[in-house]
Amino acid sequence: MLIIRLFSLLGLILLAACAGSPEKTYEPEEAKAQDSASDTKSKIQPKEVKTAIAPDVMYMLLAAELAGQRGQYEIALEGYMEAAKRVNDPRFAERAASIAMYMKNQGKTDEALSLWLNQDPKSLVARKLAALAALRSGDKRLAIEYINGLIKTDPVDFENTILELVGVLQKEDKAAFVYDVLEAVSASNPDQAVLYFVESLLAMQLNKKEVAEAKVEKALSIKPDWDNAIILQAQIALSSGKVDTAKQLLTDAVKKYPENSKINKLLAQLLIKEGEYEQAGEIYQSIIAANPKDSEAQFDLALINLQIGKDKKAEDIFKVLLDQPGWRDRATLYLGKIEESHGNAAKALNWYDKITDGPVAFEASMSAISLLVKDKQFDNAGLRLNTLARQYPKQKLRIILMQANLYNQKAEYKKAFDLLSGALVEQPDQKDLLYTRALIAERLGKRDVLEGDLKKILAANPDDVEALNALGYSLLDDAARYSDAEKYLQLALKLRPGETVIIDSYGWLQFKLGKSQQALIYLEQAYAKQKEGEIAAHLCEVLWALGRKEESKKIFVEAIKRQPQDEYLLDFKKRILNSAE
Repeated sequence: MLIIRLFSLLGLILLAACAGSPEKTYEPEEAKAQDSASDTKSKIQPKEVKTAIAPDVMYMLLAAELAGQRGQYEIALEGYMEAAKRVNDPRFAERAASIAMYMKNQGKTDEALSLWLNQDPKSLVARKLAALAALRSGDKRLAIEYINGLIKTDPVDFENTILELVGVLQKEDKAAFVYDVLEAVSASNPDQAVLYFVESLLAMQLNKKEVAEAKVEKALSIKPDWDNAIILQAQIALSSGKVDTAKQLLTDAVKKYPENSKINKLLAQLLIKEGEYEQAGEIYQSIIAANPKDSEAQFDLALINLQIGKDKKAEDIFKVLLDQPGWRDRATLYLGKIEESHGNAAKALNWYDKITDGPVAFEASMSAISLLVKDKQFDNAGLRLNTLARQYPKQKLRIILMQANLYNQKAEYKKAFDLLSGALVEQPDQKDLLYTRALIAERLGKRDVLEGDLKKILAANPDDVEALNALGYSLLDDAARYSDAEKYLQLALKLRPGETVIIDSYGWLQFKLGKSQQALIYLEQAYAKQKEGEIAAHLCEVLWALGRKEESKKIFVEAIKRQPQDEYLLDFKKRILNSAE
């Protein structure tokens, strides 16, 4: 969320003119007048057109409309172009330009726009489209001319106009050319902050961060309180790895403009990224205090409360958001997750099942299936998964991964392995498929596949923490590979020092190396963060090895009550406790 989209399309008339279907009918005024001739005099008569339309032109227009309705755009375009040349009515040139742009016919677009501007020189839409056409065609001279003209013609709305124009081009690989055009325009219009702002955005797209930084500073020197420019400046600092600089920029901006919610929210998001949840929560509370109707801030505050373990406060906020149509489904989803985290499976499932459509419906269904799998309700989970596959064919990857998880929980490892292997034929480099198959391969004793899949992930991304941890941990079963395991786990711990599973893996490595006292430090730290069965089993075994058997038994009893079917705890019981009796 921290990096804003490069450009925001403002939805003005330009986009409608560019992207609209060319099948829209423009009925000539004279025809309207003829159609209404028999109406009563009380009806308002259409405005009379000063330019008469000859019968052959009328026929031409009707033929053009019919051709457009049939998808024969070449014929429609020629008809409107000819009508535009013969009749002084800018609507025909406008229609021709719209069709030509839809067809991406640059020559005809230029010709139609020229006619349109000759017939209606004050038309801002025509000027915008002419500037867009020049930018698209790479005509620098014309593009500069038209953009300069827009500044003079409509200075008040020029900021929106230029953002609009460049926004339309954002996916057309024109960044370098547009930057050059705007550089020339800004030279003759040095007081236009928006030009430097857009140049900064383009420079970021071209990976010229120092240029981007200089340009946004120039924009802010002209318009120092422009929140979008302040936000961009902070984002440039972030993208350059200058986290402290970004934080300081936003902190200063918040002090200067305390009521600006956009800047406050970005600072809060940065604090969240840095793990400073309490401070982020305070910012959101101040935003809500200033605007109690800010549902987005309420939702984000609820997520922060979840992160820091204040589930009740989060729940209260989510329940308030149930009355907000735009937030109801997301609040419902998280109320389900809260109940699930508390072990209330039935209540959680009830929340998930309330969401039947909308943007989070798939996520809710997947959460419900995952819950049923964990609750060993395999048949119900399988039926739901089959239904989901039919409803969401575009979510094939996630559904395959869930199906593999279902097979895994049912101990049908061969089915899971074959399913994932089949999917990898279509997507051989897909990280999640490789990672999941590696875990299943371990179950089947296919250590060569496990290591191969994880190394393939690491070849593409050497700093993939999950793969580093999984590979390092898996190698602990082979005493001859402890040095390799240590290399992978040390890197994982360095990249993510606070990650519980990595702390556990590294502690288990120390135990395998005979460093039980060192292992205890890491495992106690991991268990304090997450009282999970495998971590508990590791901790119990280390305590037992250190002669602290009563402590080991006590932790085991507590853990097995929480997770009576945990395979790691049951293995510890079989190997250690039962053999000691």
